Parts: sequence; C-alpha cells; structure tokens
Amino acid sequence: MKLIQAEEPSEDLLDLAASDLHRHFDGPALLRIPGRRQPALFVSVLLHGNEPVGWDAVRELLRRYRSAGEALPRAMTVFIGNVMAAREGLRRLDGQPDYNRIWKGGAGQEVELARELIGELRRAPPFLAVDVHNNTGVNPHYACITRLDPSSLALARRFSRPVVYVRSPDTVLAAALAPMTTAIILEAGRPGERRGVEHVIEYLEACLELSVLPVTPQHQTLDLYETVATVRIRPGTRFDFALQAPTAATTPQDLWLLEEFEHYNFEELSAGTLFGYVPAASPLPLEVTDVADRDVAERYFEIQGQELRLRRDLVPAMFSPDPAIIRQDVVCYFMERVPLH
Repeated sequence: MKLIQAEEPSEDLLDLAASDLHRHFDGPALLRIPGRRQPALFVSVLLHGNEPVGWDAVRELLRRYRSAGEALPRAMTVFIGNVMAAREGLRRLDGQPDYNRIWKGGAGQEVELARELIGELRRAPPFLAVDVHNNTGVNPHYACITRLDPSSLALARRFSRPVVYVRSPDTVLAAALAPMTTAIILEAGRPGERRGVEHVIEYLEACLELSVLPVTPQHQTLDLYETVATVRIRPGTRFDFALQAPTAATTPQDLWLLEEFEHYNFEELSAGTLFGYVPAASPLPLEVTDVADRDVAERYFEIQGQELRLRRDLVPAMFSPDPAIIRQDVVCYFMERVPLH
C-alpha cells in the first residue's frame, strides 16, 4: 500500500461524500492545497471510516474559498485515511487495523504507509496538525492533546471548554506528530450532526488565519481531564444493553451494560454508580488497563449480587451504544480532572 499524493482537489472530488471517495482513491491519500502562507496546516480526516465530519468540513471549507475566488490564508495538507471502510460506513473493515493505532511501528502495509506519511511530514513539518473525529455516543464537542504545553492547551481551548489529555493509547496519529508540531484532536459529536461540521469549519478557518501559535490557554475557562483507564470487553464475552436488572426470561449474557450510560459521558460520577449487570457469582467481564497497560479492573469495579458498580469517583468519556464499536475499540475511557495552576 502506497500513499497516494495529489495536488489541489478538483470540484468532482469535493462533490464526493466520504462514502464515495473510493471512486476517486483506492487507498489513503495526501492532498496539497496552496495558500498565502507556509508552512501548511495539516488536517487528518477519516482515520475511522464511519466518522465523516472531517471530510465534510474540509470540502465545504474549500468550496467557500473557491466561490469567493480567494486563496487559502495558509497552505493546507489533507490526509484522507480509510476510504474503504468509509465506503461501508464502518470504523474499519475486518482484517484491517484501526487507522488511529498504527503510528508507533509494527508490521503490515498500513504501518508502512504510516511511516511514509510521517517521513513526508518530517521533511516539511506542518505549522499545526488537526486530526478530526466523530463520536458514536452522546458526548460534548471536545479537544484532545498528547502534550501539556501552552500551545496545545491554548489551541485545544479554542475548540472547546472540555480538553482531554491523552497518554494512552500512544499509537495515535497525534502522538506521532507531537514531536514535530502542535497536534490537536477534535471530537465533533456524532456523525450526521450539522453542528459538528460547522464547528470544525470554524476551527479550521481560525487555524488558517493564525500567523503564530497562541500560548495563552485561558485557564479560567478550561476544564482539563486526563484519561486514566481504558475499559474493554473481555474476549469472548456475550453482552447486550439493559434498562433494568435481568430476569429469568432475559436472554442469557455475560454482561448487560446500562443503556443510559452514554448520557453520563463527561459527568462526574460517584463511587457506587451502577454501570451494568452480570450473572450472579460471575467473574468481571471487563478488562480495565491504566496508561502503563496494567490491569486495574479491581480498582474501578466491584460486583454486588448482579450489579456492576463503580468503585471510585471518575468521569467517563466515549461510552458508545454501538456493539460493533465496543467490539472493535473500547467500552469507554475513565478520566479524572486535572487541576490547573
């Protein structure tokens, strides 16, 4: 798999929805759009094929400048990721790795492509990098950063009040870009929400207008969180969602997740909060790892009869009601607030 490189996109390309990009590219592509300033703003879209907000924002933004007959205030380089998964509306296809987990080495054609892209960017480091995503559950719009430096904090705050400091997984694109430039991850709501596209366009326009990177993060209006644990389904676990405790008539499962839990994303939850249900006397059906990849399940969960409850105060994020997403990625992340001084 080779990285496809192209110059400024044609009108025909900008007419294509994310699900139709495979008609133009048979794999990941790098577009270079000229502008009045260099170095370029780097924008990554569609690392996950079911998250079209980035591509929708980029193509609408480019159309606006073309309609006005204006050049971009700054050059922009756009990486288009998993077009084959986008064709099917899936995060990734069976047999593919997650395109946001290939940036720290390993083996396979996708990892080789990742090395090629990072090599390209090292030769001409971008002014700023922005990686755009959707969520599948109910979450506020928020930004993620992999470094706690002033520019990262300031640029994350320009997108949202909630900002998440991410140390794990360290295989994401933003972590690979952080040594060469400030890298911001945008989480812009669920697919299909117009506000997400508008919010990303506003943010990219502001980034294109910058002459220097800001270094004042407005601490007084910043809610900073750090991911401290990742929650996954144990392999082979049968699970479903439930509104109430299972009965004898309920279809047998190893775990019933609390259906309303996605509405608790970014809420401060107390120890003892109900997370789901399990069969009586069953082992914990979840894997929980900290940023050092240690098993910390017992630190965060306890079983009381059939009830699976939180053992400590925490803030969840990215809990999704989509079983396929849970199987392919995570149930959710656990976060803690970081005090700002």
